[in-house]
Parts: sequence; structure tokens; C-alpha cells
Amino acid sequence: MGFSLLSLTRNLGGVSGFFQVVFVVCLFLVLFKAVQFYLRRQWLLKTLQTFPSTPSHWLWGHQLKGKDLEQILTWVEKFPSACLQWLSGSNVRVLLYDPDYVKLILGRSGYGLLLLNGKKWFQHRRMLTPAFHYDILKPYVRIMADSVNTMLNRWEKLDGQKCSLEIFHHISSMTLDTVMKCAFSHQGNAQLDENSRSYTKAVEDLNSLVFFRMRSVFYANNTVYKMSSDGRLFHRACQLAHEHTDGVIKMRKAQLQNEGELEKVRKKRRLDFLDILLFAKMEDGNSLSDEDLRAEVDTFMFEGHDTTASGISWIFYALATHPEHQQRCREEVQSILGDGTSITWDHLDQMPYTTMCIKEALRLYPPVPSVSRELNTPVTFPDGRSLPKGIIVAISIYGLHHNPSLWPNPKICTRFFSAQPCFPALLRRSKKLHRETVCYE
Repeated sequence: MGFSLLSLTRNLGGVSGFFQVVFVVCLFLVLFKAVQFYLRRQWLLKTLQTFPSTPSHWLWGHQLKGKDLEQILTWVEKFPSACLQWLSGSNVRVLLYDPDYVKLILGRSGYGLLLLNGKKWFQHRRMLTPAFHYDILKPYVRIMADSVNTMLNRWEKLDGQKCSLEIFHHISSMTLDTVMKCAFSHQGNAQLDENSRSYTKAVEDLNSLVFFRMRSVFYANNTVYKMSSDGRLFHRACQLAHEHTDGVIKMRKAQLQNEGELEKVRKKRRLDFLDILLFAKMEDGNSLSDEDLRAEVDTFMFEGHDTTASGISWIFYALATHPEHQQRCREEVQSILGDGTSITWDHLDQMPYTTMCIKEALRLYPPVPSVSRELNTPVTFPDGRSLPKGIIVAISIYGLHHNPSLWPNPKICTRFFSAQPCFPALLRRSKKLHRETVCYE
């Protein structure tokens, strides 16, 4: 005797029977997912039992409520080498903050954000290496100085206003302007371009949305996330970011159609980042696909300006909260540029104390606090603990930089844990100083 869903719904009484079937199917799917979730979590608990963790909720994970960095400091002091961080449900990652553990992971292949894999990664890395040679970086110092001067002129117009100034947005526009001019041969001024402001805002939105999605058990499913307000905002931010990138690529391609510009590029000893990509030929003789081209530009444009802006902002913050070190840096810079000389490549080696302060600020406030990878093969650590394929490991750069077993006195400022630094006082340029130095009051 034949059987069909249609005949079943008729037997159950037309429309009401159909909804009963839908209910049964949905209930089955929920139960299936619940069992799947339970088995996955039990497997993780057994597999990762050698890695310690503080108590966490079975569904919500470690509810840190914006205190991630504070919690990492506690874990680093309490658990040697590594620990578990439960994000939500069966979503967990192994935090690593011991040099021997980190070295082992970095020496292996894996899957992660901003990483290609295998042969393609090697080809692209080898192809782009010339774009970061010292010889090509030296003439960029003048371009960087001009971009900084544009930013300082904007700040000078705000001098005298009795309100605080959030400098991160200004610095982000400045670093984007610098990257576009140095790496993408852009002729305009991103700091004054409205489209560029939209791009930096989209990047900020993407950062916060990705961070929040990682910790939400409801957003694990792509379909559910796309239907949510955050998912729609994420999609729109991606569109804005891609439109900006596509515009930069399209503009440069159009410029290279001009014989004069093309001849100028051919005479260069070393090409800019984007020109390398546009002129590149892979081992099979083909040019980069549009997808690979945009992926490389997206990565460099996004990470190149955003992390640099974050690092600079935190350096300013560290100097503002330690005026004695700020003064020594100011005096060192003035001793070199006291006559108003613009900074050059050769000046960089003449500022050892400022360089030390920059490096220390980057240790205290790393722009990228962690880097995650999914293991594609099992790994065994020096102390015998092991992880299977498919586990997410996160190299906690922040934890590594504040590990008391490595730094006798990490000098941790536990009062300040914010994703974007915000100065509580008006930042202004002193009338007595040259524009290469900034005073905070």
C-alpha cells in the first residue's frame, strides 16, 4: 500500500492535520539538534579534560560581559600555558599564552581568518614580499608625514573647545589615507572623503558584530543570523567595505590604461602593493582572479589601517597616562626636529627611547589581542597534552604579553579595558611644539 505525506495530512483532518505534521517534524529537528549538541559537548569535555577552565554556564559559556581582558589576566596567572574559554554551548576555544605552545601552533598549517592555506598561501606570500622591502618603504615616510599633518590640522581647528575628543576615528581616517596612498597609489585624501568615512565606520561595525556573534549561541546558524537585525547590519557593512575596495581597484585599473602612468610604473624598481597584484602572473601563467584580487586588497585595506589605528591610539593613551615618559619622548623628538625639519627615514634610528615606549605600549595594548586557528591535524604539546583535528586554538597575544612567568613585572593597568581608547580630556597641539609632537591636557 502506498504512503505519502499528502495522504497523511488528509487523514489528520486537512489543514489542521498539516500543521500537526509540521509540528512533529519541527519537534523531531529540535530533539535531533539537542542530542547533537549534547553529544558534541560531552565529546569536547572528554577530549579537553586536560585543559583547565573556570566554571561556565552549559549554554551561555563564560559570561564575561565586556571584561574579557580582565578574565584573561586571571586565567594566565591561575593556569599555566593554556586554558579553555567556553563562548556558548559547544563553542569552545583553547587559549594559548605560553611561547612553546605558540611556537608549535605557528609552525603548523591551519584554517583561520585572513589566512590562505597550502600552495595558494605560499604563492601569494612570495608574490607580495617585494611590496614590503625596506627600499620601497623609505619614500613613504614623506607621505605618512603629510597624512599626519592633515590630521593635526583638523585637531588644531578643535583647539579651545571644552569637550573631550575621541581620537580613534581621526587616526583611523589618517591610517586609511596613508595605506591608500602608499599601497594603492591613491591620489585623493581619504581623511576628507565622505566615502572613506563610511568605509571606516563599516569596519568598526564589522569588528563589533563579529565579536558579538562569536559569543551568541543564537547566531551560530547562518540562516538565523542573516534574518536578525545584526545579520542585516553585517551584510550592509560588508557591502560598503566591498564597494570601497572595488572602487579602489577599478580606479587604479583605469589609471593604468593611460600610457604615461603605465610607463611610470614600469620604470619603478619596486611596485606598490596593488600594482604587484594587478601585474602578477601565477605559476600557471594566469593573472589573479577577481575573487583573489579583492580578497588580498580587502585583507590589506582592512587590517592595514584598522590595527595600525588601534595601535597608535593606545600608544597615545599610554603616553597620556604616563606624562613623565611622554616628556622624555617629546624632548628626544625635539632634539632631532627642533628646527622644524620634517621627519625622514634616517631619523627613525635616532629615537631609541621613543621606540622603546612604542614597543612597550604595543606589549601592554596589542592591537590584535588574539589570533584563532582551526587545527587540520592533531597536535601534541611539549608537556604531553594533545588536541585533535577540528579544535579551535586561539593564540592569546594579550595573555602572552602579560604572562607573569615571562615578564617579572608586567605593569598591568587593570583600570583600562576598552575596545577603543577614548581620551577623557581635550587633546590639542601645544603652541610651543612642532606638529610632530602632541601634548595632552
